[in-house]
Amino acid sequence: MKKSLLQAYKQSPWRIQLQWIGLFLLGLVLVTAITGVYLSISAQAATTGRKIQFIENDIDEINNEIADLTTVLASTRSTDKMLTKAKDLGFKLMNTNEAKYLEIPGYDPETYLALAPPRVNIIAESPIVKSAYKSSLWDWFVKQFWYISDNSSFSEGDLTP
Repeated sequence: MKKSLLQAYKQSPWRIQLQWIGLFLLGLVLVTAITGVYLSISAQAATTGRKIQFIENDIDEINNEIADLTTVLASTRSTDKMLTKAKDLGFKLMNTNEAKYLEIPGYDPETYLALAPPRVNIIAESPIVKSAYKSSLWDWFVKQFWYISDNSSFSEGDLTP
C-alpha cells in the first residue's frame, strides 16, 4: 500500500527533466539580466569619465591660452615698447621744471582712495556631487520600502472623507 501510494505521487521523468531545464533557464536569465545591468552602469561610468577628461583638457587649454595672452599683454605694456610707441605718436619726455600743475578745488590728495581688488583667476576645483549619488543602495531600499510600510499602517481616525 505504501509503495503504490508513493508511486501515485511520483512525477514522471520527463516532467522532472522539464523542471530542471526551467530552473536552469531561470538562472541563466537572472545571470544575463544582472550582467546587462552591470555592463550598462559600467558603460555610463566610462562615458562620464571620458567627458570629464575632455572637459579637464579644455580647462587646461583655456588656462594655457590665458597665460599666453597675459604674457603678450605684459610684453606689449613693457616700458621699452610704451616709450617707443609714445615717440612714434609724437610724444617726448618732459622736464619736471617745465610742468604746469593745476590746483583742483575740493580735491584732497591725503584722502584714502578705494580701488577695486585685482582680478584673480581662481578656478574652484571642488567636485560637485549630486545628492542622488550620496546614498547607498541599502539606504534607498530602506527609504523606499521601510517608510512606505510605516506610512501605510494608520488608524481609522486618520482617514478623512
